Amino acid sequence: MVCALGAAVCFGTASVLQAVGTRAVEPGSGSGVDTALLLRAVRQWRYLAGLGLDAAGFVLQIVALRHIPIYAVGAALAASLAVTAVVAARMLRMRLSAAEWSAVGVVCAGLAMLGLSAGPEGTGQESFALGLGLLLTAGGVLAVGALCGGLPDRPRALVLGLAAGTGFGVVEVAVRLIDGFSLSELRNPALYALLLGGGAAFLLLTSALQRGSVTAATAGMVLGETVGPAVVGVVWLGDRTREGLAGPAVLGFVVAVAGALALARFGELPSTPAPGRDPAAGTVP
Repeated sequence: MVCALGAAVCFGTASVLQAVGTRAVEPGSGSGVDTALLLRAVRQWRYLAGLGLDAAGFVLQIVALRHIPIYAVGAALAASLAVTAVVAARMLRMRLSAAEWSAVGVVCAGLAMLGLSAGPEGTGQESFALGLGLLLTAGGVLAVGALCGGLPDRPRALVLGLAAGTGFGVVEVAVRLIDGFSLSELRNPALYALLLGGGAAFLLLTSALQRGSVTAATAGMVLGETVGPAVVGVVWLGDRTREGLAGPAVLGFVVAVAGALALARFGELPSTPAPGRDPAAGTVP
């Protein structure tokens, strides 16, 4: 659980840096799968710093997924929005309302309940069919991104965010289906699902951050990366809670995700800086 929370800190801080870096470049083509936009964004040092934090967070996420259920890791990763809110409040001098500070507290309370009630990872058997299903889902995520470029900004952002969250959810489940780094894993469809799902999700999220309502995109992403993977973990992979603590675990999951959704506006932080603040320069004139 400590690793899952560490991943949330990395991802939440990276979101601030990447959102500023993405909006500092020229607009993209409008497609949900816009590699040119990504290539322009990586020229920004803030975006690159965010990528470094993402890499560290991914390593911590893998460790967490190897030891605790997917639903606990997913809720912790959704809580990265609470980290984003606190970091934005300090780095960009954004003001958090009393309700938003309360939402941060709600997220922490939900994670505390999850941490106390979550059992070890499930002992469900690895399934070739499940890995193949993940690969098809990852391909579907990429197709949705390619087809949604022509939508109006608001529904476009929501669909791209939900698809990106689904891609990240594919990564969460795929990690559980990959057994080490042996050559035999090259025949495992989960490995390719992880690569395709993660890459597609990253492209879609970059496009969602660049145009449209990023609040809607962030809310969609939170739902996509938490609910589906949690169901797969419980139904197919045998994730369970500690004896007699199923109720607190469900409540903690719902509370943590609801608190994260209440903080979804912090995906939009570069467009709403405090007066006199230049988010691109990072200094007060």
